[in-house]
Amino acid sequence: MSTEESAADSAEASAARGIGRAGSYSKGIARRQEILDRAIEVFRERGADGTSLRRIAQAIGVSHGALLHYFSSREELLVAVYAHAEHRRDLDKGDRGDVRAVDVMADAALSNLEVPGLVQLYSTLVATSLEVEAGPAKEFFTGRFERVRDSLEQRLRTDQEAGLVRGDVDPARTAALIVAASDGLQIQWLLDPTIELQQTLETFAVLLAP
Repeated sequence: MSTEESAADSAEASAARGIGRAGSYSKGIARRQEILDRAIEVFRERGADGTSLRRIAQAIGVSHGALLHYFSSREELLVAVYAHAEHRRDLDKGDRGDVRAVDVMADAALSNLEVPGLVQLYSTLVATSLEVEAGPAKEFFTGRFERVRDSLEQRLRTDQEAGLVRGDVDPARTAALIVAASDGLQIQWLLDPTIELQQTLETFAVLLAP
């Protein structure tokens, strides 16, 4: 794993831990992670579906009070669930230092499609972050987009140095375009599962080839 990716992963993990209350002792920290792991499985099957914090607690199998001990609001819980799921997915991928920037985004998008409930959750939370001036979703996704763009920009620069990407394109602007394409295609896929997401994203490799 590259230095840039290690820093990005560390930042993502820190962001996930910083959402809600982690608990003062190792038992509390483990309990919080157990709740998030269980919540991920629930959202895999059901998505966010607009239910209350109390209904979510019932679905996860914990008391409403236990959930409130770690998360003060439904939005805070949902953001923590997404951050935890994304970090867990990135850990499962392992070292990806030799993969092209376009392939990174295509692979990440495909991984997301395996858990459509989380794709729906992501879209819901991004929409929520646009509706308010401040809040857990706003803070998390503003930072997340910045980290993803920066990481992708660095990888594009590496690809340029390796002769895999045209030298006349701006890495920062191209990174923003790839992120926008990936997110937009995933939303289209939610509406129409016949969308060929991987093949469409890989078109960037053709457009960016020297």
